Amino acid sequence: MKQHLTAAILAATASALVPAAAFAQRQAPATPEQRLDRLEKQVQQVQRQVFPKGRPADTAGFADDPAATQSSVVNLDQRLDALERQVADLVRQSEENGNRLSNVEAGVGQLKADQDQRISALERRIAEAAAAPAAAAPAEAAPTTTTTPPAKAKPVTPKTTPKKTADSQPSTSEGSATPEVAAAATDPGEEAYSEGFHQWEAGQYDQAIATLKSFTAAYPKHRRVSYANNLIGRSLLSKGQAREAATIFLSNYRGNPGGERAADSLYYLGQATMQLGQPVQACRVYAEFDAIYGTKARADLKKQVADGKAQAQCS
Repeated sequence: MKQHLTAAILAATASALVPAAAFAQRQAPATPEQRLDRLEKQVQQVQRQVFPKGRPADTAGFADDPAATQSSVVNLDQRLDALERQVADLVRQSEENGNRLSNVEAGVGQLKADQDQRISALERRIAEAAAAPAAAAPAEAAPTTTTTPPAKAKPVTPKTTPKKTADSQPSTSEGSATPEVAAAATDPGEEAYSEGFHQWEAGQYDQAIATLKSFTAAYPKHRRVSYANNLIGRSLLSKGQAREAATIFLSNYRGNPGGERAADSLYYLGQATMQLGQPVQACRVYAEFDAIYGTKARADLKKQVADGKAQAQCS
């Protein structure tokens, strides 16, 4: 009996130990491979729910590396094409700017060479004029002013032989006393012109230019404006500023072709172009003089134009 009781207790103990051992076996920690397998299964379940139509790209599921889509690839291609076009435009513009810069440099070099030639020609002419014997001032009859007593105002007979100016060019009379002496004696415009004339006559070219410009500005309708502009151009020509003088002569001729000194300005325009080293242009000026004033110009002025043609070797 005692033996049966002992066997029963052992059997009960054995039956109790079997579930405990099984439970302990179930609670053992999973290995890393088991954990990875479990995670892969969970991820696959999530992917099947998020991407029911197919498997996602390899980068899907990571927040900092989104999946590549067709629209993103197209957008990237378009941006690359735009960048390539911009680079091509920049290269083209750079080449065009290089060509323009080369043309500008060539033009500047040519302009400098032309200016040097003109300056050299002017220096030679100035040296030749300085070496020539000094001639008397041109016979320019000053207009009558209030300082001249009316009783002594007499017409001045024009000289038949024109004198040479300091630059070896023939000159003409800028005006002589007329029957309007009494009116001129009280004309403030005539007095203003007379002051500029006497300054020019004395070789004070800068003062004469300033005075005559003030006169033309104050009395734009005065009959002496044509005289004044002509004297301004001649003053510039005497100073060696042939280009500025040519501008004044051309303006005086075109602005008032019927002025009393328009024909003279056209002649001196030819002289200015000769000083600039342009004999062909001078011949064109003299041809225009013949066409406009040839039949009605003064005899001394015709002689000067003929001498100018010979100097320019006009055909």
